[in-house]
Amino acid sequence: MAETNGKSSPTYKTNIIESLDTLKSFISERDNSENVFYLSPVPEVCKEYPCILGIDEAGRGPVLGPMVYGTAFCPINEQMILQKLECADSKQLNEEKRDVIFKNILENSDKVAWAIEVISPNSICNSMLSRSKYSLNQVSMDAAIKLIKAAIDSGANIQHIFVDTVGKPEKYQAYLKSIFPKYEITVAKKADSTYPIVSAASICAKVSRDHALDVWEFAEDLDIQSEKFGSGYPNDPVTKKFLVDTCDPVFGYPQLVRFSWSTAENALKETAYHVEFEEVEKQDKKDAPPTNNTSITSFFKMSSKPSIEKKEHVFFTQRYLTRKVEF
Repeated sequence: MAETNGKSSPTYKTNIIESLDTLKSFISERDNSENVFYLSPVPEVCKEYPCILGIDEAGRGPVLGPMVYGTAFCPINEQMILQKLECADSKQLNEEKRDVIFKNILENSDKVAWAIEVISPNSICNSMLSRSKYSLNQVSMDAAIKLIKAAIDSGANIQHIFVDTVGKPEKYQAYLKSIFPKYEITVAKKADSTYPIVSAASICAKVSRDHALDVWEFAEDLDIQSEKFGSGYPNDPVTKKFLVDTCDPVFGYPQLVRFSWSTAENALKETAYHVEFEEVEKQDKKDAPPTNNTSITSFFKMSSKPSIEKKEHVFFTQRYLTRKVEF
């Protein structure tokens, strides 16, 4: 099993998710503003025999909460177990049924392995609003690639990879094939309802997202239960009310909200104070002071004692904001 913050390489831990309760504990013990990665123990049969691997996501569209990418893999000669577990498209199942199937997957850990990456709303928004273009599609593809690599690095004998598409299937399949040339790869629309192994991945992703929302802890010290913010989809009346009720006129939304979504942006325009940012003109190189020029402020040091660096408030650091004073 492994976990990572989404940027560094996975680091392996000893705690294992064996039930819904341990899933909730695993997620709740981690920082909501960072990505969380988990890989279950890989059974020996998955290392010994050729395996199929499925990839799917949950929570791509909502304005609230994380997007979760999931994978599941098992030996090709054991894939009938997926039908026995009643793996089906998670969107066609209610929450209770998804939980039951997920528990059955956990109970068959000697034949089926799984992994998830919980991609935080903060990470999604910072990626989409970064100066260098980094779309939600690319975030999704990178998550899928990370899951595939984790399974391969764990020693699983992967032979065929099935992926629910992002964008055009042919283009995505060619992209994955360029990264994993040794493997058979099938990328298709609605793969979660066509291939049981993708259905299993879909259930792992959806259950993990549902329970991530259940145990969400607000860094802003808000005491709000999950039923108060609804499904997170923009057309949900409960979600709409939450967006209005929790919008601070100065600081905007809590980190649960994907502030890069047009739904949140439009709600901010109606609720928050209007702010205009003056664009700072770039200084021409010919007008810049010489690099060896002594700064005038160096003549006004009042003490030889080392200065104590004042840390910025967590609000600024979490949003990658800096303070700049013009003279």
